[in-house]
Amino acid sequence: MGLIREPKDVDFTVQSEPWTEEELKDFRKLMTELKAKDTKSKPRSFTPKKKVNA
Repeated sequence: MGLIREPKDVDFTVQSEPWTEEELKDFRKLMTELKAKDTKSKPRSFTPKKKVNA
């Protein structure tokens, strides 16, 4: 696979804008809820699979 060149007069680099305080507040609230939900789920146990001889 070769390199892909940018067409002339086209810039693919994107600069993200900083988040507002309201967006940060919403994001932090969402992450807190997701983390709380994740810890409530039961822990997964690892069960090794048996090898089958063919």
